[in-house]
Amino acid sequence: MATVLLIDDDAELTRLVADYLTREGFTVATSSDGTKALGRIIETRADIVVLDIMMPGPDGLEVLRRVRAETAVPVLMLTARGDEDDRIAGLDLGADDYLAKPCSPRELVSRIRAILRRAQPGESIPPTAQSGLLRLDTLRRVAVWRGVPLRLTGAEFNILEVLAGQSGRPVSRADLSLHGLGRPLAPFDRAIDVHVSTIRQKLGTHDDGRSPIQNLRGIGYQFIEE
Repeated sequence: MATVLLIDDDAELTRLVADYLTREGFTVATSSDGTKALGRIIETRADIVVLDIMMPGPDGLEVLRRVRAETAVPVLMLTARGDEDDRIAGLDLGADDYLAKPCSPRELVSRIRAILRRAQPGESIPPTAQSGLLRLDTLRRVAVWRGVPLRLTGAEFNILEVLAGQSGRPVSRADLSLHGLGRPLAPFDRAIDVHVSTIRQKLGTHDDGRSPIQNLRGIGYQFIEE
């Protein structure tokens, strides 16, 4: 049974969401204090954090920054509808996905399950995979590039795994969203682009200066081994 940590200063909304998640079979912990978020993650052994961006004191982005400095626990952000800047900032800081408020409890549960499902290696996936200079350990969920372990979020590992698994072949943004984030690509959704941009920064370049992940305009992305 997965444990969800809700971090939100709206007590009534937190109670309603917690009740719904409990009925859906999750163990739920809550916090209204962003300064204690990391301690609550450790204390509750949270499998995923649902984090509201709009909070007093340290806002959700600052909380996310502190959390990402210490742990790779999956984080689903809740953002104001239409506030693209917050969504992109959160993804840049290492959030796995976002959901605009107000949202339906069913959609929230669907996103949580998708993130948790993608955080676990599938039975049919080999425990290690090699693609040129990249080595993926799917059991420990560790990516090693040029012999150096990369510090990736769960979503970043998933997307890199999909791209490397199709090395040399174009992968559409829709496929990356479906197989990397566990959800269909939504209109005007930039989550995949932000995640890929972050992965490219962490990988650096090949000796010839090319990025290992090529942007194929109008098509998607392609991983090139060398």
